[in-house]
Amino acid sequence: MDLNDMRSIMTVVAFITFICIVLWAWSGRRRAAFEEAANLPFTEDALPGEARRHNEGKAEGKAS
Repeated sequence: MDLNDMRSIMTVVAFITFICIVLWAWSGRRRAAFEEAANLPFTEDALPGEARRHNEGKAEGKAS
């Protein structure tokens, strides 16, 4: 078995892995989890800047 045979085998393995990932991503069982992840940016949690200001106030209180 020479180097070109190994390259061909690795190409086929990579292609099969790619097809498996695509099938997993488009499967119906994963739809709910992916929809939840897609809506994460739209949740109404505290903004990062507000949390940072809140934590800085706590840190200043401890330093005094």
